[in-house]
Amino acid sequence: MTDPFVHPEEPTAAAAIAAIGDDLSLFDDWMERYEFIIGMGRKLPPFPDDWANDAHRVPGCQSRVWMEAVPRDGKLYFAGQSDAAIVSGLVALLLRVYSGRSPDEILATDPVFLKDLGLLEALSTNRGNGIAAMARKVRDVATLQRAG
Repeated sequence: MTDPFVHPEEPTAAAAIAAIGDDLSLFDDWMERYEFIIGMGRKLPPFPDDWANDAHRVPGCQSRVWMEAVPRDGKLYFAGQSDAAIVSGLVALLLRVYSGRSPDEILATDPVFLKDLGLLEALSTNRGNGIAAMARKVRDVATLQRAG
């Protein structure tokens, strides 16, 4: 089985946010940005079918979104998937920032970057609420891990 967890491309969450900002700035309009985000979702590692269940479901998302986390060597790695292409892309974007980071770095990285990159304004209210729910889930896991 291939590792379903996302491994970071950049050395820090801040570097990942900057790289995503650079990527998005290459596109002139939101349709092109959506295509790019959907493409990110297609590159997510395969999510195990038996994890696509209520135990892994992220509440508060209009689409179905599933996530799993595993601690390794003091860092948290996340796997995720959605049944909607654009939402899988948003999962990929979040995991590019947060997966493979320490709980402290995750908690120090405010999901306000989603607003700063203009992503929340470009999404429907329901999608915006959903990505906020995903970010909350990631931070909740980090809080539990740090306390654990």
